Amino acid sequence: MLTTNRTFQGTLASVSSSFLFSMMFLFGLFMLPLTGTQVASWRVLMMLLSLVLLVSLTKQWQHVFDYLKTLKTPKDWVVFILPTPILGGQIWLFMWGPVNGYGLDVTLGYFLLPLVMIVIGRFFYHENMSTLQWSAALCAALGIGYDILQYGSISWVTLFVCLGYPPYYLLRRAIAVPPITGLLSDLTLLTPVVLVMLYASDGFGMAAQYPKFWYLLPLLGAFSALAMSLTMIASSKLPVSLFGALSYIEPMLLFVLSITVLGQSLDEGGSLFMYGMIGLALLIMVADSAMGYMMRKRDDDLHGYREPQVGGFPPRRRLINRRIDGVLQAHRFRKIRRYQKKMDRIQRKIEQLDSK
Repeated sequence: MLTTNRTFQGTLASVSSSFLFSMMFLFGLFMLPLTGTQVASWRVLMMLLSLVLLVSLTKQWQHVFDYLKTLKTPKDWVVFILPTPILGGQIWLFMWGPVNGYGLDVTLGYFLLPLVMIVIGRFFYHENMSTLQWSAALCAALGIGYDILQYGSISWVTLFVCLGYPPYYLLRRAIAVPPITGLLSDLTLLTPVVLVMLYASDGFGMAAQYPKFWYLLPLLGAFSALAMSLTMIASSKLPVSLFGALSYIEPMLLFVLSITVLGQSLDEGGSLFMYGMIGLALLIMVADSAMGYMMRKRDDDLHGYREPQVGGFPPRRRLINRRIDGVLQAHRFRKIRRYQKKMDRIQRKIEQLDSK
């Protein structure tokens, strides 16, 4: 019963997160006459404000500081900061694309992203790929290859989405950055850049002229923070395969919104053959995830185990031990400092009594 409740809660959180992200996809339309770049800049600021409130309410600041204390070398700091421009570019493209006729191209990038991650896992981390996963990757490759041969190229927007996120995840994995800590640092580092962009483009003045921005801007930040929180809840409660299958809901919603609300035709994003092959690849991936989930659930029931939940991307064992040692060292330092303060107070009282 407990497993059923956790699965239901995780599924509800994952679907709700996909719905919120799809709503943010349309925020550029709601916030006209702001440009897509201005909306993306405001989103960074509102996300940072919402995330600071979230971390404060959940009392997670100590975890953030504990992790930062484990970054000892300049190389660690470089790897920690390097992914920030990638995320900034993805946030900008997500808000800029729909209002500039690239909604389908962004959607196609998110369709291809899970397949690209599977291939990277196979060749960079030597993870095993099932027959269905190979089939899905082959179908997607055939679809993309057909469009390249037919039209000579594929949209840079699609390539930026599906090839931009993997380096971000791999760099975060390299030093085991917790999701909240990584996102908080990214938004903090992006803040000076977006402030300059808003000032140079008069984004502050335009937002002040229209009363609708007084509630749309906080709503944008709240949606962002809530969607990210729901994703983390889903990842902690759902089995790996089920979480992966549900991750396809978001690009499907983006596809429907691009066709209906944004009014784009399929020809603008690629050929019908390409969409058909990518759709077939997604169906194969969902079937593979469902089969993996059912098989592991059966094995776990036979052995009395529960299927492992989705965790972060663990690094090599040496890096894990180093992070654990760093956190423990920071914890010991705080305890020693607390006891030292108590001893100092007692010593002062003794000195006061001796002086009398």
